[in-house]
Amino acid sequence: MISFRRGFYGGLLIALCAGLYLIWLWQPERQVRRHTENFFRTIEHKSWDGAAHFVAADYQDQWGNDHVRVLERLRESLRYVRGPRVIMSNPTVQVKGPVAVWSGKITLYSADEDVMEALDQRVNSLPSPFELEWHHLSGKPWDWKLVRVSNPAFEIPADVYCRRDTGSSRPKSTAMNHLPCAWRN
Repeated sequence: MISFRRGFYGGLLIALCAGLYLIWLWQPERQVRRHTENFFRTIEHKSWDGAAHFVAADYQDQWGNDHVRVLERLRESLRYVRGPRVIMSNPTVQVKGPVAVWSGKITLYSADEDVMEALDQRVNSLPSPFELEWHHLSGKPWDWKLVRVSNPAFEIPADVYCRRDTGSSRPKSTAMNHLPCAWRN
């Protein structure tokens, strides 16, 4: 039979362990790593509403995209990509107050060979890592939003989306026709 005293101390021990786990889990660096992994996972699953949850309303990147435009470009870029996967290599996180920067090499994979060729040329061969800047928006330890993505080696031309002229009156719909021009050239 469990006495009141043993039950009290047992409950106290469980509460202490749960508290220590939450302190460990809610560390800023760990939260930014988890948010980045979950953001990439939503992109892999083409869950655009889920991806929008991670992107801050004041998002701006080096290519001139805002919150709405970056989500549109992601959706359009990956519309015809079969089985996309995002692989992160050597990620690091630097936290300075409410700002954290995740930095790492990003490799994109697809089940489509034509698309893989374009991805290898335009994204996977980049020498510099991508940087994702996250801001902590409130007192909640899990409230981090993506405010900027950058990579000095990755360039997106001004006229990034176009259809390839297939020479017929009705364009042939292929994955390559709908990829950003920057990935096809």
